[in-house]
Amino acid sequence: MELKKISDYEWEIPKQGGMKVPARIFASEKLLAKIKEDRTLLQARNVAFLNGIQRYAIALPDAHEGYGFPIGGVAAFSLDNGVISPGGVGYDINCSVRLLRTNLTRQEVEGKKSQIIEALFRAVPSGVGRGSRIRLSRQEIKAVLEEGARWAVGQGYGKSEDYKHTEEEGRLEGADASQVSERAIARGMPQLGSLGAGNHFLEVQYVEQIYDEKVASAFGLKQDQVTVMIHCGSRGLGHQVASDYIKLMEKEYGFARLPDRELINAPIKSELGKRYYEAMASAANFAFANKQLITHWVREALQEFFPDLKADVVYDVCHNIAKFEEHEIDGTKQMLCIHRKGATRSFGPGRKEIPSAYRDIGQPVIIPGSMGTASYVLVGTKQAEQITFGSTAHGAGRVASRSKALRMYRGEKVKEELANAGIEIRAGSWKSIAEEAPAVYKDVDEVVRVSHELGIGKLVARLKPIAVMKG
Repeated sequence: MELKKISDYEWEIPKQGGMKVPARIFASEKLLAKIKEDRTLLQARNVAFLNGIQRYAIALPDAHEGYGFPIGGVAAFSLDNGVISPGGVGYDINCSVRLLRTNLTRQEVEGKKSQIIEALFRAVPSGVGRGSRIRLSRQEIKAVLEEGARWAVGQGYGKSEDYKHTEEEGRLEGADASQVSERAIARGMPQLGSLGAGNHFLEVQYVEQIYDEKVASAFGLKQDQVTVMIHCGSRGLGHQVASDYIKLMEKEYGFARLPDRELINAPIKSELGKRYYEAMASAANFAFANKQLITHWVREALQEFFPDLKADVVYDVCHNIAKFEEHEIDGTKQMLCIHRKGATRSFGPGRKEIPSAYRDIGQPVIIPGSMGTASYVLVGTKQAEQITFGSTAHGAGRVASRSKALRMYRGEKVKEELANAGIEIRAGSWKSIAEEAPAVYKDVDEVVRVSHELGIGKLVARLKPIAVMKG
């Protein structure tokens, strides 16, 4: 496949054949070498075949092979002739990250980290099959799907400042619970307020380094401060929504016009396209509520050790989502449907979508590493709005499948190595630890360096793990 170098961190697959636009890869040579190990480039090229796509199909520095779109993929579609694709959103709809800042210091937590992670493991259900601490009626779950984090706060699980510092203020508009199948609701009802498994985690960290004092101060971050990062999504409900609408689109439209059947889609303005968006928004709201409940239980668990605890939401970012946003195309502002699949929104100062507390600074961007490496806080930029539709990477990005990880690593050995690095870990099984070994991910330091150098997300702070909880 032809790959043209545009700059040190930009590469292009030229428009050819049925491609409507070129594909643009944002990566260093080091990251590009990893990206070439799977089907990422082919998937990015295939996305460029879709109707109504604008400017170019995008793969970000952490990109790797996914379902349909590459994970780390971004695409913008015209509302007039564009499409909406479940493969461009992902199965775990609104899989995302929330960062809490606390009034604790690293020194206060260090001697209690083992007890703390045990308390969190007891407080927050996690793992395959682990269900919620609450029981909801059908009517209540439908309120969750349409109100998101606001529903949880209304039930006493947190405070309004929590959702005011969340993307979309914790509620994606356009949700319609009636478009979510009974099977999806049945899967979601017992799982609200649970972490799940796979790459989902809850991590106690501390601020190891500040790169931008002014922005860090605006985000309420300072040296040696303890933070808590929560990474989870819409659980079985979101997965079922994706499965349901993939089947409906396959039946309605078939695959004849597609380079890859995993790119099945519907026109944005079609009845089925509208229904998928309403169901997807509902699943996104489930995920917002899910993290709000977990936040509440994290606070309760930490207050056992620190009665005067304060834990405030810095920000909560979406990863797997499709949203209607205004962007400039050929000098004209247009409303577009932006697909971010394993990608983080990265808006610069002034955008109305940013919480008022940060509007003059730019949107907080949260990029988690693997459980043995650093995570990062960045800030969104105008440059990102110009070249990536206001997007940057969402994490380190896998380089090895879970099955390969199980062949390469033993959970007991990984835990021992983490302990030697001063990191406590608690998980539901040795298998889940082996699957998420730090070495199965790309170098997150390189991912954020490229984001910073490109200007699509500027470095603010580096966070180091103290204790990690996996499903």
